[in-house]
Amino acid sequence: MKYDFTTIMNRGGRNTMAVDGYGMMTQGIDIKEGVEPIPMWVADMSFATVPTVPQQIIERVNHPEYGYFITPDEYYNSIIEWHEKRNGVTGLTRECIEYENSVLGGVASALSVLCSKGDKVLIHKPTYIGFTMTLKNNGYDIIHSELVKDENGVYRMDFEDMEKKIVENNIHTTIFCSPHNPTGRVWERWELEKAMEIFQKHDVMVICDEIWSDLILADNKHIPLQSINEDAKNRVIAEYAPSKTFNLAGLVGSYHIIYNKYLRDRVRKESSLGHYNAANLLSVHALIGAYKPEGYEWVDELCQVLTENVNYACDFFANEFEGIEISKPEGTYMIFPDFTKWCEKHGRNIDEVYAAGIREGVIWQPGSAFNGPNCIRMNLALPHSKLVEAMDRLKMAIKGLE
Repeated sequence: MKYDFTTIMNRGGRNTMAVDGYGMMTQGIDIKEGVEPIPMWVADMSFATVPTVPQQIIERVNHPEYGYFITPDEYYNSIIEWHEKRNGVTGLTRECIEYENSVLGGVASALSVLCSKGDKVLIHKPTYIGFTMTLKNNGYDIIHSELVKDENGVYRMDFEDMEKKIVENNIHTTIFCSPHNPTGRVWERWELEKAMEIFQKHDVMVICDEIWSDLILADNKHIPLQSINEDAKNRVIAEYAPSKTFNLAGLVGSYHIIYNKYLRDRVRKESSLGHYNAANLLSVHALIGAYKPEGYEWVDELCQVLTENVNYACDFFANEFEGIEISKPEGTYMIFPDFTKWCEKHGRNIDEVYAAGIREGVIWQPGSAFNGPNCIRMNLALPHSKLVEAMDRLKMAIKGLE
């Protein structure tokens, strides 16, 4: 490979949440003495970003003036070109793109435009914890529609349940996640078409988080929800960011795409009310650096690495443990193993499994926070050698409970 995805970086001592803040995941569980923690929880990567990002930042930082600035045309042109080349999007213009300090900030602004306090909002379960917190903290009621596994263990939308919940609860707004977090589903076109048919029928506006849309595994393909048809183009507020793709979360910086001028104007106004939602100088240049030609190559190689890691981890669980079920993700770098049957077989509970992993230094994340009560969320965006080490530790931890 042209880029380095094997070097084990020392991420400690830099206020890195994954490494220096993992104590919030241990919950008083002691890691064995002498065991080095392996962070596999918060959704960032243990890979260095594409070199054009620091190059672009350093070039700008070398000029010692950091006052108010105008977002350059290159920022918008980079986004337009990225979506055209990666997802075949045509007709995207600068006017449809607006900076957001974070995807969740964009979600909150869109909710404020589309909902009244106390409104019910439809969302799929399992659910990204950030959506749960944003909805609760801003005074909206959550209505879950649970994803169901088909005969092949693939998570699917329950369209009948979605429509039933929409009608019964008089719902006019939904948060949609594509690819889905935490299950890693990359929705097929027919699934998106069916969902949008329901949303159009019942006049449900859609806030779509597509932050994971660049991280697609194997031969799967991401389809932007706004590209489904003309109604979707005008019904959907889409949230994006380079942060998951290029490991830039600490720089802060996202953007939304809204084709509907009325919605665009209202969301822009809502985002401006706190006087905080201004582009950061360095995050703008980070995006420009990320969306350079090298970034396209880097992401393609990254997806190969992530595909290999996902295959390894899923095969490991399948071969070593009877009863631990994983729906292999088609995108993202997260897996969401379900321990329900394993716990029933061995007379254990999920807290015991979780604690056993922590004691071996595998820092993973309780699935209960994502409405998966017998699941554990794991981040596989780390060098393969560390993944192998982590899985070997988990084998020892889990076998010790059998």
